[in-house]
Amino acid sequence: MDTPGIWRKSSYSGGGEGNACVEVVDRHTHIAIRGSKAPTRATLSFPLTTFTAFIEAVKTQR
Repeated sequence: MDTPGIWRKSSYSGGGEGNACVEVVDRHTHIAIRGSKAPTRATLSFPLTTFTAFIEAVKTQR
């Protein structure tokens, strides 16, 4: 899946070189996600509302 745009790493990417995380890109109606260790491999894409609900659920688990 070709998802042009500016990929952003998680602010929780960890120590070291910060390469053990995921990257996201906003595609207006969808959010695409990929692993930072293999950025040319497959991505996952979720509708914006679904991704937002997921993030909110994760926040409540901290």
